[in-house]
Amino acid sequence: MRKHWQSWRHAMITTVTLHAAIDRTLYVDKFGVGQVHRVTRQVNEPGGKGNNVAKVIRQLGGQVTATGIIAGDNGVFIERSLTERGIRTSFIQSPGDSRVCLNIVDDSSGSSTELLGQGPTMSEAEVEAIKKQVQELATQSSAVVMSGSLPPGAPSTMYAELIRLVRSAGARAFLDTGGTAFSVGLSASPHFVKPNEQELAEWLGKKPRDVSEWSRAAYMLLDQGIDEVCITLGSNGVLAVLNGAAYMVKPPSIQPVNTVGCGDAFVAGMAYAGERGDSTESRLRTAVAAAAANAMSSKAGNIDYVLFEQYEHQVQIIPL
Repeated sequence: MRKHWQSWRHAMITTVTLHAAIDRTLYVDKFGVGQVHRVTRQVNEPGGKGNNVAKVIRQLGGQVTATGIIAGDNGVFIERSLTERGIRTSFIQSPGDSRVCLNIVDDSSGSSTELLGQGPTMSEAEVEAIKKQVQELATQSSAVVMSGSLPPGAPSTMYAELIRLVRSAGARAFLDTGGTAFSVGLSASPHFVKPNEQELAEWLGKKPRDVSEWSRAAYMLLDQGIDEVCITLGSNGVLAVLNGAAYMVKPPSIQPVNTVGCGDAFVAGMAYAGERGDSTESRLRTAVAAAAANAMSSKAGNIDYVLFEQYEHQVQIIPL
């Protein structure tokens, strides 16, 4: 623990996954619509974007607590799998069963077909329970990361309400979502947002064409009361505005195995390195290297630490 941390509360990051899932990857020799396939390999992972963030923070060496909504036997698997990785859990139990998200990978072409399951409908009682849980965990955390889509039944104001609770508890609120949940969440002024190209285009009502337009969009977000904005642009890198300075961050040159979870790994790196008190450039280096390492794993929210360390030296940071 760094000496400049003021109290034990800063020794932890909390992640919130309201739409938790089992990420089930099925590998087939050659996938075709309307055909019968024999699965050659199957991998089950505890999923949902916030849980992916928690897994990467733990792999980077951070202390993390995962909260959110889980249900049924699938929920038991999600919680147990996270606990086995050294992640503290504090979930709300819901009736029904947590969703399964299927990814069918065609080994001959490398293509993947995703089928995203629908989880249980969130009740008013669960809305109140998660608010209480997040508020309590925020008092013990340096940062609370809220990621992913809202489940059926959740109010569109859900993230905005949680952000206000996190801020009032003195922790930094990180928001990574899209659509209405993103635009409504902005009204509560989270500390950090990470829209990707599609999410930002949806918020703007148009797709920015170049770096200057991405940059303008980032400053529009800062005008909403956001402290840190990172726009992820896939293989083109990240446009970041932190502490009033803008950067274009270029990732290492790689041939990705799997891009699912790269954004979550980026958020994990930003939250973890921020808690450590790293410089702005060091935080960006950590986050982009974590995303690149995730891209080289077949599992979402998974990094090889040796690869991550190699990639840290290959990240290019260009002040704008």
